[in-house]
Amino acid sequence: MHPSSFLGRLVVNLTVLLICFISYSSQIFIIWPWYGRVVSVELITLLVPFNLLVGMLFWNYFLCVYTDPGGVPDSWASPSRIPDTNEDGYEVKKITGGPRYCRMCEKHKPARTHHCRQCDRCVLRMDHHCPWVNNCVGHFNYGYFVRFLFFVDLACSYHLAMVTRRVLDETSSAYWNAVSAVELVFIMLNYVTCVPVVLAVGAFSLYHFSSLMSNTTTIESWEKDRATMMVRRGKLREVKFPYHLGRRRNIESVLGTNPLLWWYPLPAPGDGLKYDINETAEEGYELSEWPPRDPMTEPPPQQGFNLPDSPWTYGNGSINPELAPSNSKTRLTPKRRVRRAAHHSTLPPYHPDYQEGASSGYDYEEDSDSSFEEEQRRPLIRRGSEGYEIRPTGREDILQRYLEQIGETPGRYHRYIPQEDSEPDTDDDEETPIGQIRPQTKMSA
Repeated sequence: MHPSSFLGRLVVNLTVLLICFISYSSQIFIIWPWYGRVVSVELITLLVPFNLLVGMLFWNYFLCVYTDPGGVPDSWASPSRIPDTNEDGYEVKKITGGPRYCRMCEKHKPARTHHCRQCDRCVLRMDHHCPWVNNCVGHFNYGYFVRFLFFVDLACSYHLAMVTRRVLDETSSAYWNAVSAVELVFIMLNYVTCVPVVLAVGAFSLYHFSSLMSNTTTIESWEKDRATMMVRRGKLREVKFPYHLGRRRNIESVLGTNPLLWWYPLPAPGDGLKYDINETAEEGYELSEWPPRDPMTEPPPQQGFNLPDSPWTYGNGSINPELAPSNSKTRLTPKRRVRRAAHHSTLPPYHPDYQEGASSGYDYEEDSDSSFEEEQRRPLIRRGSEGYEIRPTGREDILQRYLEQIGETPGRYHRYIPQEDSEPDTDDDEETPIGQIRPQTKMSA
């Protein structure tokens, strides 16, 4: 029982009051007046089995509430002795070959052990945390929990049979025996309280009886559903549940080896640290770790990986060759950019970088050291979303560079010199430099 949970203690007390109301109000206010408030053999024969069922119900409920479900002992995974999963026979989830580790408790934990956030510890063979018992249902109290459900079903069924027999006896009797108002009220109250309990606990009992025969906890049933979904999606093959030993052995692992004492609240067999495994291979099934790992989302386990002492080393103590900056590596390579040949250029004819028949794309080819040094002295040109980005240049600068290319001195007065007539069949307007005007050809009359 969780000691610091006030709400949990309140729920336990309300549960006890509900059981007492259903059990004893029916005997005092319905059955006792029905037999004329006289002790008889028939009355004793009717009520003794019912009270035995109620007594077994309370006994198992008390044990389920106050029995420790089981925790991981400190000596199990002490620093001086980490359990050997091969020699000791522990079946565990393997990541690096060792036992599982709980990050919340900061200790190793055996197979089928899970951390409960309400109890704030790891529970052996944890099934679920039950608010009606204010305790975790684990290895040492799961048998009491199953017996409690069993006796609740029997006691409530017996109770409904008694009350229904009283009602049918009144309606079918030849002599009129009027039901008192108090008796009628308690008949209705017993139906209202007992029928929902039978339906809810009955459905819950069927689920846990099925889990008992398959040796599966509630958490493991979720893992089995997840594995079935991965099999349907083709992520892995059919995986065999390792703890299914057969129905008889599954029940014996929880209630004991003697079938005649399954109804009696005996302590759970075993220590909860290791369990028998069915290692028999079946056709179509694969023996694997449990729960199976999703190969699409979970990384594969790494065996024997050790981080280096220094984060700046790579391999056997050398520097990682992939840590060189990519942009500086490209610039320091002795390569030069060469323009691709094309049919047109995106630059205008008066642009200083214009070349006839050249395109604006670039290719790279190996060059000598001298061309590489020359390339490094040239201004860098960046390419953006709008094209190539160059240094802004005014019209006067463009004209000055053009005059220097044709051998003229910038700043002097230039006399207009008409050019010779070109051939009439050719059109060289695109080759005419800026500042020169082509003379008009005289048309013959």
